[in-house]
Amino acid sequence: MASLDRVKVLVLGDSGVGKSSLVHLLCQNQVLGNPSWTVGCSVDVRVHDYKEGTPDEKTYYTELWDVGGSVGSASSVKSTRAVFYNSVNGIILVHDLTNKKSSQNLYRWSLEALNKDSSPTGVIVSNGDYDREQFAESTVPLLLIGTKFDQIPENKRNDVLTRNTFLSEDFNAEEINLDCTNPRYLAAGSSNAVKLSRFFDKVIEKRYFTKDPSQLTGFTDRKRFNFKNLHYD
Repeated sequence: MASLDRVKVLVLGDSGVGKSSLVHLLCQNQVLGNPSWTVGCSVDVRVHDYKEGTPDEKTYYTELWDVGGSVGSASSVKSTRAVFYNSVNGIILVHDLTNKKSSQNLYRWSLEALNKDSSPTGVIVSNGDYDREQFAESTVPLLLIGTKFDQIPENKRNDVLTRNTFLSEDFNAEEINLDCTNPRYLAAGSSNAVKLSRFFDKVIEKRYFTKDPSQLTGFTDRKRFNFKNLHYD
């Protein structure tokens, strides 16, 4: 097992959205009994079968890097976090479905990780007020995961899920909505499990089967960045 090839996947999102619980569920297939705040970065490993059930099936390690902190952190904290963003093969963006601000902040998280040398400081990008092409042209596979699905009131679920669909379109990423305290949301054969497997397959495909994996460290053309409307916190 020690000789398995591996990929590095960042798990990004605001503090309190459930990143640690999600990573534990993904890697251990168990509910995290007593989650705590992540200081710096915590790494866990999931074993993934690439192209499972086909002649090309192969087992890989997928390292899930749970990065702590807040997008509103001081520049010194962001500089420290930048160490974790090197050689990234994929990104899981995590937000709390009951907290709209955590969804909006995913734009900042992704920009910070993919463009660590030129990310905006002290600004938040409003929904729709940014250049969608910068995400559409990213060569790093993205996956959007909404947590605390169980806490959304029935009469608000349609609105929340509609908003989440638009968010996934913005990032050109598939979406998964779940409750990290209930493993059934990732049960084998479920639509969520299929999406998750498809994401990891894509990460591995990009890392090991593209002609130039070195291009997977950021957006393909930074000159295309064109923020239309920014407002300060």
